[in-house]
Amino acid sequence: MKLLATHPPTSPRFAYKGDRLKPLRAFCQTARLGSVSRAAEALYLSQPAVTLQLQALERELGVRLLERSGRRIALTREGQELYDLARPLVEGLDGLDAVFRERIRGLDAGELNVAAGSSTILYLLPPIVEAFRAAHPEVRLSLHNVTGASGLDLLRSDAVDLAVGSMLDVPADLSYEPVYRFEPMLITPRDHPLARKEDLTLQDLSPYGLILPPQRLTTYRLIDLVFQQNRVPYTVALEVGGWEVIKQYVAMGLGISIVTAICLTEADRERLSARSLAEYFPSRTYGVVVRKGKYLSPHARAFTELIKPALFERGDYYSTGQSER
Repeated sequence: MKLLATHPPTSPRFAYKGDRLKPLRAFCQTARLGSVSRAAEALYLSQPAVTLQLQALERELGVRLLERSGRRIALTREGQELYDLARPLVEGLDGLDAVFRERIRGLDAGELNVAAGSSTILYLLPPIVEAFRAAHPEVRLSLHNVTGASGLDLLRSDAVDLAVGSMLDVPADLSYEPVYRFEPMLITPRDHPLARKEDLTLQDLSPYGLILPPQRLTTYRLIDLVFQQNRVPYTVALEVGGWEVIKQYVAMGLGISIVTAICLTEADRERLSARSLAEYFPSRTYGVVVRKGKYLSPHARAFTELIKPALFERGDYYSTGQSER
């Protein structure tokens, strides 16, 4: 089989140059199947149409690509080189639709990144995460366990979509929508003298060592501020991070503590005595923090809807605006 003219024109004109994929596809199918007729059948074309495409490709490149070997068509050395180059391109283009749709499905699935502190992740978010996963199993949800400035840095750099937690001072570039409110609670062992005292005052806490979170955290600073304002001395028996650890050490009799009611469970009431200190300490709010002007993705919107419907509706965060609060 001779597809190449003996003397190709010095300035070849490629009839299929406007659509080079067709002759390359015809060439790859012919090379793979070893037959023009089989290639034509695979491409749903006539045999003459495939032959014309192969001849045009050879004229364009100025080399013979195919030759007959017995009853089959074989690749020349130049044809093998072209086949090695063209096959992944043709297969990639032919599979573009499937790959694109798969990518689109991936985009639809997407991911959601939420920043939150340990107490929020442990006590507040479990039912919300459970509901979100049930409604959106295709979305990859990442909870970033960070607190304070670290969480705000993630928000400002758009490394997370939103944050959930407690804020006292809200920077001008962020919006905070409080949703939950929890009272401050004194926790002691069940047999502690303060557990039985009827009228509890701030002065009553003074003789007992406090187990508090690290000084860099808001809880410590807030407790210190209240004692200082009321001019009541206090001592810190132990400084340790994590409400669960604090509760465990209190239950062991190593001190007393002032915690937020968010961390108290029914199981805790069997080993601890908990009494409200709302008369002296402010309640703590927990809510959602977003960067002003940030567009909330559908996944982020669905997550906030589970926390509180229409949480940022006034600020039109679902389009491009920012909070008006």
